[in-house]
Amino acid sequence: MFSAPRLDRWRTRLARTAVPLVAAVDRAGETHVTCTGGLTRDSIFRISSMTKPVTAVAALCLVEDTVLRLDDPVDPWLPELAGVPVLRSLSGLDTEPLARPITVRDLMNSTFGHGQLLDGPDVYPVQALLADAGFPVGPPRPDETHAPDEYMARLGSVPLMAQPGSRWFYNTAYDVLGILVQRAAGASLGAFMRERVFDPLGMVDTGFSVDQADLPRLSTSYLGDDVFDPPGGAWSRPPALESGAGGLVSTVDDYLRFGRMLLAGGGDVLSPASVALMTSDQLTDEQKVDTGFLDFTAFTWGFGVSVVLRRTDVFMSPGRFGWDGGLGTSSRMDPELDVTTVLLTQHLWTSPAGPRLAHDADVLAYGALA
Repeated sequence: MFSAPRLDRWRTRLARTAVPLVAAVDRAGETHVTCTGGLTRDSIFRISSMTKPVTAVAALCLVEDTVLRLDDPVDPWLPELAGVPVLRSLSGLDTEPLARPITVRDLMNSTFGHGQLLDGPDVYPVQALLADAGFPVGPPRPDETHAPDEYMARLGSVPLMAQPGSRWFYNTAYDVLGILVQRAAGASLGAFMRERVFDPLGMVDTGFSVDQADLPRLSTSYLGDDVFDPPGGAWSRPPALESGAGGLVSTVDDYLRFGRMLLAGGGDVLSPASVALMTSDQLTDEQKVDTGFLDFTAFTWGFGVSVVLRRTDVFMSPGRFGWDGGLGTSSRMDPELDVTTVLLTQHLWTSPAGPRLAHDADVLAYGALA
């Protein structure tokens, strides 16, 4: 499965990095983990946008229950978005009516009409509206979020940036999807994930906050040399909004369990058909508008994950899927080679492409395969 000398090289090269980390590579159940900088295998990390695949799985559980249907309008669950106006253009604030209702699919493939824009803060007039409504661009901050009803009321007060289903935007759809799951399930997002995903997989350290007894295992989060969030900070108490876009904490072994479940076709959590749907191309060519978050020449978007389209690097197996977390984490699953990789660091990324470390960790992991 693995080459012993190249596994040693994987460990040695990662140990030389200045950034403390926990990294894992698994192939068909054979797992290797390395820890540096005082971190341990049971260290807990804020996984930010690695939450999105988990939210997609939770939503697909409700689709399989026929509580939700992909092409049904979300209006019964999210009335705040019923009839919301739509900008005619990002360059102004003139609006037009919705061409059709927002559907579950629009949330799952991130085309419902809202999302983060990487352009400067004053490029588009709608950016000021979103900021005034309480949706600034930046890393997740659980202690500054609004409760679900307030979140939806505020979001519904801002025009959509595009007609539903017309183009891909990053991030916001998965906070809205998380609220949809909560309302449709009749339980908090965390409770539903616990019942349908975490408990069946044995993901005992994954959730939207960390219990007091486990805070010593929560790593300090850094932005450069400055502390972004200490162990007793924003993730030490339940948040107002359990963010389906970026709120979870987890460990390397918990996320490996999640990844292996997807590679195994869903196990007791999902059907193979749902996993195949989630991890395949869910966008039309017209929807693939580059917003700086995803290179659509090499990747596409499924439900909560990017999917590799073509082999352009050592680790770029077509069909490999997964996602990154802007607070310094990454995970991918490779159906072709039956490989799962997880990289957990404490340092915020400063661009959607991530640091060279994320690239190099993938190269080293794949170089260790026999």
